[in-house]
Amino acid sequence: MKPFVTPLEIAQTSEDRALQVREESMEAAKRYASKSRSENTWRGYRSAWECFDTWCQDAHLTALPATPQTVAMFIAAEADKGRANATLAHRLAAIRVVHLGAGHASPHNTLAVLEVLQGIRRARRDRPRFRRQPAEPAIDTQLQAMIDTLGTDSIRDLRDRALLLYGFATALRGSELVRLQVADIEAREKGDVVTIGFSKGDQAGEGQTVAALAVPGSPFCPVTALRVWLQAAGITDGPLFRRISTRGAVGDAALNDKTVVRLIKRTARAAGFNEKRYSGHSLRRGFLTSAAMNRADVLKMVAQSRHANINTILAYVDNQQLFDNHAGQQLLQPTVVSEEGGASAQADGECGTGPTTV
Repeated sequence: MKPFVTPLEIAQTSEDRALQVREESMEAAKRYASKSRSENTWRGYRSAWECFDTWCQDAHLTALPATPQTVAMFIAAEADKGRANATLAHRLAAIRVVHLGAGHASPHNTLAVLEVLQGIRRARRDRPRFRRQPAEPAIDTQLQAMIDTLGTDSIRDLRDRALLLYGFATALRGSELVRLQVADIEAREKGDVVTIGFSKGDQAGEGQTVAALAVPGSPFCPVTALRVWLQAAGITDGPLFRRISTRGAVGDAALNDKTVVRLIKRTARAAGFNEKRYSGHSLRRGFLTSAAMNRADVLKMVAQSRHANINTILAYVDNQQLFDNHAGQQLLQPTVVSEEGGASAQADGECGTGPTTV
């Protein structure tokens, strides 16, 4: 005989189940929300919020929720410490995220804050700008010199050759390069089609593809270098570029992007270049700079680099072609006055050769 269940017990069971559903759904929501930005972004937001929270404590002001006046004073104080405009914007982004996440209206874009920001920018516009020196591009000739510092016998050298050449040929970021899997590479007649699962410009992970062009007969062919490495290491699936023990054993774990940076700097130094000017971005910059020097099609460059803004690519092109078909190409040429009194331009004269001759 089934035990008697009262309506109250039925209601309590239903409420317990509803509570469980809400808790599970809330955990799922938090889990997906944490994936909305990269871990590095969240780490940066946490650091920025801690700066704001500490300042508020020192000033005996409330950080959450903060008033527009509090945020305006904080931004002004940070500006007086010499924080860059980009840093101030990042601080405000963190304040916005925390406030919205806690269910409060964000004070980051209120009139009080925007007026202070505008004043900071105007006060700084005449100051000298000290910009961080961009990474030195490892153009193709420099890359070849770097590759020549590596051997061809050890398993580590084979990996490093493939890593540098493939990184250059694909114009991938260092983090993208070390995340590549064997399944991401599709061999074609003219090279490889490489699929990037997610990247800085594809946070949703919809997938992007680029081509690694083969260079038949060249000792610097990236496709051949990759095949040689994979065959020597016995890799048929999983991470493409892997850690190697001090005894030369190939592991299962993928490299991290810091290993790429160290490799670039080490081979740059061995090739006689200033290693301090090279970074993990040097391969990507090197490909684009080399392509611009070679007058590659701009749209093809954009397709390879996957930049969201074409102006970034145009900067590479313009920098390499500043003097091509220059608007002043035929100007300021010295003239030669003949004995008959006629004047003509000396088109092939050298700059600074002296006054006009008679």
